[in-house]
Amino acid sequence: MKPLTRSSIPLFACLLAAHAFQFPDCIDGPLAKTKACDPTAPAPERAASLVEQLTIDEKLVNLVDRSKGASRVGLPPYDWWSEGLHGVAGSPGVHFNTTGYPFSYATSFANAINLGATFDDELVYEVGTAISTEARAFANFGFGGLDYWTPNINPYKDPRWGRGAETPGEDPLRIKGYVKALVAGLEGNGTVRRVIATCKHYAAYDLERWRGLTRYEFDAIVSLQDLINGTPACANTYLMNDILRDHWNWTEHNNYITSDCNAIQDFLPDNHNFSQTPAEAAAAAYKAGTDTVCEVSGWPPYTDVVGAYNQSLLPESVIDTALRRLYEGLIRVGYLDHGRSAATGGGGPFSSPAYDALDWKDVNTPSAQELALRSATEGIVLLKNSNNLLPLSFTGKKVALIGHWANATGTMRGPYSGIPPFYHNPVYAAQQLNLSFSYANGPVMNGSDPDTWTAPALAAAEKADVVLYFGGTDTTVAAEDLDRESIAWPETQLALMAKLAGLGKPMVVIQLGDQVDDSSLLSNGNVSSILWVGYPGQSGGTAVFDVLTGKKAPAGRLPVTQYPEGYVEEVPLTEMGLRGFNHSSTNTSSSDLKGGDLTIQTRSTPGNKTLSSPGRTYKWFSRPVFPFGYGLHYTTFNVSLSVSLPFSNSIPIPSLLTNCTAAHLDLCPFSPSANFTLSLSITNTGFKTSDYVALIFLSGEFGPKPYPLKTLVSYKRVKDIKPGETVSISGEDIPVSLGAVARVDGNGNTVLYPGIYRFGVDVDGLLDEEKQVVVGLRGEAAVLDEFPQPK
Repeated sequence: MKPLTRSSIPLFACLLAAHAFQFPDCIDGPLAKTKACDPTAPAPERAASLVEQLTIDEKLVNLVDRSKGASRVGLPPYDWWSEGLHGVAGSPGVHFNTTGYPFSYATSFANAINLGATFDDELVYEVGTAISTEARAFANFGFGGLDYWTPNINPYKDPRWGRGAETPGEDPLRIKGYVKALVAGLEGNGTVRRVIATCKHYAAYDLERWRGLTRYEFDAIVSLQDLINGTPACANTYLMNDILRDHWNWTEHNNYITSDCNAIQDFLPDNHNFSQTPAEAAAAAYKAGTDTVCEVSGWPPYTDVVGAYNQSLLPESVIDTALRRLYEGLIRVGYLDHGRSAATGGGGPFSSPAYDALDWKDVNTPSAQELALRSATEGIVLLKNSNNLLPLSFTGKKVALIGHWANATGTMRGPYSGIPPFYHNPVYAAQQLNLSFSYANGPVMNGSDPDTWTAPALAAAEKADVVLYFGGTDTTVAAEDLDRESIAWPETQLALMAKLAGLGKPMVVIQLGDQVDDSSLLSNGNVSSILWVGYPGQSGGTAVFDVLTGKKAPAGRLPVTQYPEGYVEEVPLTEMGLRGFNHSSTNTSSSDLKGGDLTIQTRSTPGNKTLSSPGRTYKWFSRPVFPFGYGLHYTTFNVSLSVSLPFSNSIPIPSLLTNCTAAHLDLCPFSPSANFTLSLSITNTGFKTSDYVALIFLSGEFGPKPYPLKTLVSYKRVKDIKPGETVSISGEDIPVSLGAVARVDGNGNTVLYPGIYRFGVDVDGLLDEEKQVVVGLRGEAAVLDEFPQPK
């Protein structure tokens, strides 16, 4: 639709419902003469002034996500819960206009798991910038808030977890790079932030609903809805104060903590049995350091902050601290300075005329559409390509498009999605290319349904020269509150693919959603190629055909391990350990067992029938179908890693620390001097221009046993390497930090150990000793970060 002009939008904005977001009036409103609205005052003082204006009754109703504001002083209601995982998304704080007028959609980028597969932090930054730009436009006209619950920072360590697609994958270094880039893009690099980025979930999270056990009552390090060693995370001072605020200095801007939704309700006897009444639960959370509580409408009992205060369980000083943190966050995104510069001819450090001017014309712009397509294309991973079938020329060929998402709409978006402007699915893309094609739907699970898909699919395939099967999982298989029992291909899809492959025609499988065991497809000679596309967003079909035709060469890498289907029988989802172990025992009570130099805590939980585990993630699991970081290309590359040292290949540990100026030792570069250089040379030895994702892994027997198989220590996506071209990168272009090569001891300390460090490039780079770079560290072990211990 044609965007409305900026001048026409306020006429419609006047018709918004009463719950729509509003900025306070700091020009003519009741707060205008207070320090809260003084643009020259420091943000903490302005927040304190705002809180001072409130009565205790007004304070209490602003401690939950649907804050009621205080009309007496001109403070509007505010909803502390907007979503923007891969685009502005429907949530209590975001409202899409369903009448067909402005703000009826937002750009839907590829989901987080796809962005993880790109290994392109510059792209992630651009996506974050685009999301927050659209979010700010939504806020300017009352359709969205200023704080967004994104990114999801949890490692995707078990393939059954229902929310893995919301994350960038399983590796901590990759997650760190993604989160840093996305938050920088979301918030911007100026004094005033575009939005508040809220990282979730602290401390960890990877269980939804599995074999009768839910995240609400599970006792482990899971999320802000769960128990951590017997204490709810939102009442855990060790997590929120000792680690987060005191040790990690998460206090620079009086940063706030929000509970996950209904987490405080879970303190009660029905779940954690930590608090006996809602008032006790509320007091425990706020006194421990939680600043605002998310409540899901329709799920009482709600957070009893009034009862907690009236029963003298919750001091007003604690309430004031929480509110000051919350409102300082809003002040830093210009909450009290909106429109000030235009109206008064001046403004303070948190005024932003550029942000205030964003409107409907800034949503789903041509550049945002191009970026959405690029986010999908860069994340596509080529898993199989027998006889170099791909790229394909469709000239003169008839094509069969078969499968449950070949003509899909919302399926391509994945979890935590908004309303996109369009769905450019595979059928749409085929139409745009003027292909001669036939289409047939397919099953997702549908195990008990009558088979209405096989006959039409075979009929379409029999008429075709090439068969494209669009299958895989979707959010009916794995999602929030829905863990998987099986990581195999759904039987109905396997049966259909076997019959299609039996026709003997070139066949490409394009796999949506989470990883499933591709073993049977790899061994089937009639399945020529496999592409994994995750959840590619609004332009997913176009992205797939760009890769199929070779318009864009695939260079994505798997951000997770693909496990064999039998893995789910080897370790229960409730076992939280990463390291593998095997300790036969008939005693199912918790005990401490030694696995090398580190202690393994076993756990008696539903589904845990043995005291053994094959390990999790590429660091500890040695039998993948496809390893983390796997991905094929349409061309070939010759890649070599080298190092230049000013002396022998043995580095004194103190030399790595002496000249470091980083704020934290784990951020120091793995370089004793300017003469030390880790360099990478990449030559395209094939015939197709392509990106290449350089992955540098480390292995070695240093630090405590057991030793990880390997560890990712750096990555870089190098763009558009032409045939015959050699690209060299080194130094800051492919940085390796001391924290990346260090190990963590039994107390959680990050330690740099003496030993032999072996570096290799790509997933198999450590298998060939001649291609390894070997560096020795000598001297005493150095503690880079001393982790606080529970008191």
